[in-house]
Amino acid sequence: MPQQKPAVPAQDGGLLRVRMDLSYDGAPFRGWAVQPGHLTVQGALEEALEVLIRRPVRLTVAGRTDAGVHARGQVVHFDLEPGEWQALSRGRDIDPGAALVRRMRGVLSKVLGGRVGAPAPLRELAGAIEVRSAVPAPPGFDARFSALWRRYSYRIADRPGLWDPLTRHTTLWHDHRLDDKAMNNAAGRLIGIHDFLSFCKPREGATTIRELQHFSFVRGHDGVITATVQADAFCHNMVRALIGAALVVGAEHNPYWLHERLLAQVRDSQTKLAAPHPLVLEHVAYPQDHEMTLRAEQTRAMRE
Repeated sequence: MPQQKPAVPAQDGGLLRVRMDLSYDGAPFRGWAVQPGHLTVQGALEEALEVLIRRPVRLTVAGRTDAGVHARGQVVHFDLEPGEWQALSRGRDIDPGAALVRRMRGVLSKVLGGRVGAPAPLRELAGAIEVRSAVPAPPGFDARFSALWRRYSYRIADRPGLWDPLTRHTTLWHDHRLDDKAMNNAAGRLIGIHDFLSFCKPREGATTIRELQHFSFVRGHDGVITATVQADAFCHNMVRALIGAALVVGAEHNPYWLHERLLAQVRDSQTKLAAPHPLVLEHVAYPQDHEMTLRAEQTRAMRE
């Protein structure tokens, strides 16, 4: 597919950039990114958009999610001709963005419903992806590079008495009670700008330096622990590796081990990935509209 222009002006006949916010149940998907022969979130969305726009449309996402990982606050962008955007209303007195949200729901039901090749219990997947909003993006907006930070959550039920069959698809069942105080002690030692190579699956030529802004474990009134992880960006597998390491700390009560792993600067057999099914991308934050271009340029300079 030809690379789409990055410009977003509509006034001079250029492309119109659209921001689309969405949520999805990641259980039936092989992650975000398109994989030939497999059902993915990006693949389903692009298939639905192609039906509506009548040509291939490529999505750029704020944060790729692994297989089985969910999202409440995912953000994507794509570029349309101004005429394509207006045509979504079909000549009616309705906002094109509202029309796109409504029409995507219907097309996604057809794309996902009765999907051949999905596991038997998951053949009816209508509702697994929900588009929340679609609006023209401000100048310079890039769903990936304009983001200030991403925040994930992770639920842990750390003894059989807390295991709820109704939430088993979004909660980790752990056999023994974890030391959440030790986990918070260990997590706090990682806050700041560091090289997280020990917790990443590095991409050739890319940096593994990230700013971890928040990392905590809170035991709720129901006894279930909710982890919150926030950073300017995450390397591949970074969130699951951080949670996996914290689970080791919680079981062995050694608050220094997590920092020791950070300093080791090596991905080896001690790098443990937590299960994907409790992980949820909760929110992606962006600067004010007039700062979008600058933020995107700064991020590209750091990441690429």
